[in-house]
Order: sequence, then C-alpha cells, then structure tokens
Amino acid sequence: MSNTKQSVKKIAIHLVLVILAIIVFAFIFLNVFLPSYTNHGQTVTVPDLEGYEYHELQDYLKERDLRYEVTLDSGFNNELKPLSVMKQNPKAGSKVKKGRKVYVTLNAKNAPLIKMPNLVNSLLKNAQEIIGNMGLVRGEIVYVPDIGINVVLEQKYRGRNIAEGFEIPKGSQIDLVVGDGLGKQILDVPSLIGMDEVDAEFLIIGSGLRMGNINYVRTDTVPQGTIVQQMPPPGSEIRTGEPIEVWISDLREN
Repeated sequence: MSNTKQSVKKIAIHLVLVILAIIVFAFIFLNVFLPSYTNHGQTVTVPDLEGYEYHELQDYLKERDLRYEVTLDSGFNNELKPLSVMKQNPKAGSKVKKGRKVYVTLNAKNAPLIKMPNLVNSLLKNAQEIIGNMGLVRGEIVYVPDIGINVVLEQKYRGRNIAEGFEIPKGSQIDLVVGDGLGKQILDVPSLIGMDEVDAEFLIIGSGLRMGNINYVRTDTVPQGTIVQQMPPPGSEIRTGEPIEVWISDLREN
C-alpha cells in the first residue's frame, strides 16, 4: 500500500514538473523568442509621401527602414510635378514593421488628352460645372455686351477660340466670354478692310462688339496680315456684343 502511495506521489510530482516546464517554455517562447523573430514592438511611422518625386523615394524611405514599390495605376494632377507621388498605401501616419513596403501611385508624366466640350450658349453656372467635371480649369471670365445675361458666347484656350471636340491636355485653363445682358443697342459695323488683326480687334472691342472667327486666304495682291473681307460688311446694323468675322491675307507660296 505504501509503495502505491509513493508511486502516485512520484507521478504527481512529475506531472507538476512537466506542467511547470511547459509554462516556462511557453512564457519564453511568447515573450522572448516570438517577439524577437517577428520584430514585435519594432515599428515605424509611415511618412507622408505625397508630392515627393520618384528619384527621392529610395533614399528617403531607406533612412526610415522602409521600402517602396510603384503600382501600375497612374493618374494626373496638374498641380503636382510629373512622376511625383499622388497616393500611397499604407497611408501616412500608419504604424508598420521595419522593412515594410509602401505602394505608391505616381503622377503621369504627360497630361492625357480630352475632347473639348461645347460650352457656347450654355449658362455660365452650367459651363463651370462641365469644366470641373472634365478635369479642366476655369480661367478668366470676360463680360461683353450681349442680350444673353451670363450666357457663354465664346470658349478660349491660350487666347484662341476652341471648337467642340478639339483635343487639349487635361488640366488646361479655359477662358470664357460671357454676355452681360446689356446688348440691346444697335450699332453700325465699322470698316476693317485694310487693317491688321491687332488694330481691327482694338476697333471691334472699342465699338462694343467682339472678334469672331479669323480666316486666312491665300493672295499675292495685298500685304500679308491685312484684312480683306469682313462679315457683317461695313455699315451694317448689328447689336452690341455680336461678333464680326474677318478674312486675313496670307501670301501665296512660291
């Protein structure tokens, strides 16, 4: 009987020792080995990379124990330099482990081309919404005498009228010529024949009218750059703010 008790006692002692050994091993594994293996607690804060240029990324992130990879996606923002960071993942301020890879989306080197919408005869408010939705920038608004109040009369790109469907870079600035609602006065069309384009436009605007389409015709009978025809013709009656179309001479090729 006493031998049985001693055997049970030994077994109990062994079990307790085994359990204690397991507990010690688990503690060491979870608190020493595993954190060391996974770099537990060794985190870094992801910096804000937006606006950084591509060639700056490697050294900048290496100093912060991070890496980067450029995604296949791209976008375009005319306010950012070409090949600069537009987006990043993880986001700035995130806590990540050392050596983590940050995925970046770069701004396209060249602006994509888009087709110019037709804004003529649209209300200014609607035209501005269309410009914004198309990824364009509304530029200068010039009011001219016209019976259509806040109605777009012309759409201009780099100082020239631009037709619907013409391809321009995304982010381009579009200037608008808009009616002020005061174009009820009847005027006589001035004669522009023999003038150059600059003087003619000065006279047109000074007369309360506006420059219409400019056409070029081949001729060797008058000096180059001279207005040879206009529509409406001189002396015609026209409302304030209406356009005058002109034809300008261009020397024939030899």
